[in-house]
Amino acid sequence: MEGMPVKLVDMNRLEMENILPGLKARFVHSENMTVAYWYMEAGSDFPLHDHCHEQLVNLVSGKVEVSVRGEKIPLDPGCLLVLAPGEPHAVHAVEKSFVIDVFYPIREDYKKE
Repeated sequence: MEGMPVKLVDMNRLEMENILPGLKARFVHSENMTVAYWYMEAGSDFPLHDHCHEQLVNLVSGKVEVSVRGEKIPLDPGCLLVLAPGEPHAVHAVEKSFVIDVFYPIREDYKKE
């Protein structure tokens, strides 16, 4: 089957980026999607924002609250939250947490120059 080339990424070799206080990330991009690996310290916040991307929020470890439409949605490990494009949301780390986000289409703003 022809198509997109296979790409192996060693996450341990990717640079960790400081995004906000208490919030670090690594990013992987395919031709159509971005995967973000978020490392959140307890008490850290990703402020209210929106974007034109569909987003899957997968909590791997810890505990976070995602604020959507005035509601705080608690996520425990193994929970997956689906956010529609344009949906304003914020994230608060209740505990030290590891979150994997998948974005479609690709997040050009998360690409290195």
